[in-house]
Amino acid sequence: MSSRGLRVKAIVLLLIFVFLMLCSNFNTCNARRGKHWRTKKSSSSSSSSSFAQKKGKSKAKGGSHHHDGNSSKQKPKPDVEYPSPPASLSSSVFNVLDFGAKGDGLTDDTKAFQAAWAASCKVEASTMIIPSELEFLVGPISFSGPYCQPNIVFQLDGKIIAPTNPKAWGSGLLQWLEFTKLRGITIRGNGIIEGQGSVWWTNTPFEDDPVAIELNKKMPSIKPTALRFYGSTNVTVTGITIQNSPQCHLKFDNCESVLVYNMTVSSPGDSLNTDGIHLQNSRGVTIHHTDLGCGDDCISIQTGCSNVYIHNVNCGPGHGISIGGLGRDNTKACVSNITVQYINMHDTMNGVRIKTWQGGSGSVQNVRFSNIDVSEVQTPIIIDQFYCDKSTCKNQTSAVALSGIKYENIKGTYTVKPVHFACSDSIPCSDISLTQVELRPLQEKYHMYDPFCWKTYGELYTETIPPIYCLEGGKPTSNKILSDHDLC
Repeated sequence: MSSRGLRVKAIVLLLIFVFLMLCSNFNTCNARRGKHWRTKKSSSSSSSSSFAQKKGKSKAKGGSHHHDGNSSKQKPKPDVEYPSPPASLSSSVFNVLDFGAKGDGLTDDTKAFQAAWAASCKVEASTMIIPSELEFLVGPISFSGPYCQPNIVFQLDGKIIAPTNPKAWGSGLLQWLEFTKLRGITIRGNGIIEGQGSVWWTNTPFEDDPVAIELNKKMPSIKPTALRFYGSTNVTVTGITIQNSPQCHLKFDNCESVLVYNMTVSSPGDSLNTDGIHLQNSRGVTIHHTDLGCGDDCISIQTGCSNVYIHNVNCGPGHGISIGGLGRDNTKACVSNITVQYINMHDTMNGVRIKTWQGGSGSVQNVRFSNIDVSEVQTPIIIDQFYCDKSTCKNQTSAVALSGIKYENIKGTYTVKPVHFACSDSIPCSDISLTQVELRPLQEKYHMYDPFCWKTYGELYTETIPPIYCLEGGKPTSNKILSDHDLC
């Protein structure tokens, strides 16, 4: 074969070799493409192994304990963390029904009330519930401290009625429902305290005759106050009604920080000695938006009271709002910083009154009566330092000193006398001022008594109706120097 033929043959062989090499590379690519899912599986397996290794490392480091299969069901946390639900109310709310009270108005529920109070007493800010639409017959009872927890609420929505059986009272008691030595006590609700006092009032002619009481099975001569607070601080009474008390309806004795509002006292005008609210030895007292109708003083302020603020009160029937009587049986009396304003009085015996017995000592200072509307009131303005609740009283020279008494914007109608100032001969009243006093007789055609003054020194800042010519100007010259015993 020629050399030329050999070269051509070599070239052909070379081309065939190149072609075979190209085909070999093409099959290899196809093979890799065909096994791509295996490669992915292998990759996934490798990833799972890697995740397992990371998870193992995470556990080793105290990381998450959630399984991968549950992680997608995990709910995201809210942006705001809500407070935990309150504890069960059963631990702080005590219903008298749960302690055996019947609430039928006939069964004696006194023991059930005592048991409910004993439980409430142990829990701070607890609530003792007297449920609505039920009547609870309860005898004399004392809800007592001083070892009770503070801020207990007495939720009165039902009706509490006093017994009329003389056996329930024994020889007589000074109070019916009493709260003593408590720190933070609130009586609230829409309920009623019913004293059933008519059985006491009708027995008045026999109350000083024990034989007649026994023979006629009458009530004892000592008539109880319906609701009394003693030796307590931060006392609140609101919403309730107290009616037909045997004697005083609501009394505060030796209390501090007292608040009374939106409540009602209701008794007939001829029910003897049934004061609406009685204050004694109490400080920091506020009474407002209250309706008071009774057979004695709507509000009585006795010795030891200071910083008393009374406003927006309706009074009538009754004997008005009184400071006193003070100094009985030669005792010392101290009253100061009393404000009475925005009062409506209708068909009352007196309006605003200060009354003291002869022979007392001490003082009444800084008293303001303002914005008082009176209608059909016998005597709207009274100071009486010769007060006597007996047929006769002994004349004595010593007296409770009265000074700094202001009467402002007192208007309306009277039926007997507009103003009566009867002050002590030895210790006259001083610094008595009147501003915008306009009092007219209910019926002009009848002659009424003129204003009366005795040993009364002060000033008229405006003309009065009727004119009060009897007030003496300046300071009394006969005032004796008060001894340490007399000073408050």
